[in-house]
Amino acid sequence: MNASKILQQLMNQASGGKGGRGGMDVQGIMDGLSRQLGGSGSQAARSGGSSGGFDMKSLLGGGAMGMLIGSKRGRSMGGKALKYGAIAGVGVLAWKAWQRSQANGGAAAASAEGERVEVLSGEYQERRSLELLQAMIMAARADGHIDEQEQALITQQIDALGADEEMHRWVEQQLRAPLDARALAREADSPQAAREMYLISVAVTDDQNPMERAWLDQLASALNLSPDMVAELEHQAQA
Repeated sequence: MNASKILQQLMNQASGGKGGRGGMDVQGIMDGLSRQLGGSGSQAARSGGSSGGFDMKSLLGGGAMGMLIGSKRGRSMGGKALKYGAIAGVGVLAWKAWQRSQANGGAAAASAEGERVEVLSGEYQERRSLELLQAMIMAARADGHIDEQEQALITQQIDALGADEEMHRWVEQQLRAPLDARALAREADSPQAAREMYLISVAVTDDQNPMERAWLDQLASALNLSPDMVAELEHQAQA
């Protein structure tokens, strides 16, 4: 399975999505998805510029991110664009949240917290990557509106990033598995992993949506994150 490769590419896409040379055209991706999935999109999309079929090439370099962070559900792009950075630097930002908690009176030893995903290697990086991809998929499904067509499109986008056959089957399984915050939380192999899982979940949800907010609350409880840590992680996602 090549989970670390897929996660790294998603993180690279997210980094590009923050703007600058070589970055994704985030609004263009959302418009393309809206056209292909039947949503309203922008004025250009409403004018009927699409030929109808799903155009993989038009969405590559951002399609998988687009499918996970926004779709035909018509989410606000402003907040989602801001949250791309939380995916691009998930380990660094989760560690920063822990450091800020120590500055506010904590005394935990750094050695007991676990390593950031960005510095892991080998089987440890693969395991953490699977944890974070699982968290992303579960969070994207939290409002219950990813239908079979959208599931198929997400799988296609992950395949386009170079998923091997084992990874392909795993993604399909995750798209159909029951949403279980406690089962997901048991996959966290360290406090740092737990913080990363929550942060990346925040990045692909809309906390103004009651169902998605409920999922975040369930996950925070299952991961044993304190209210202060939850607030700090959510702050880092928006920073």
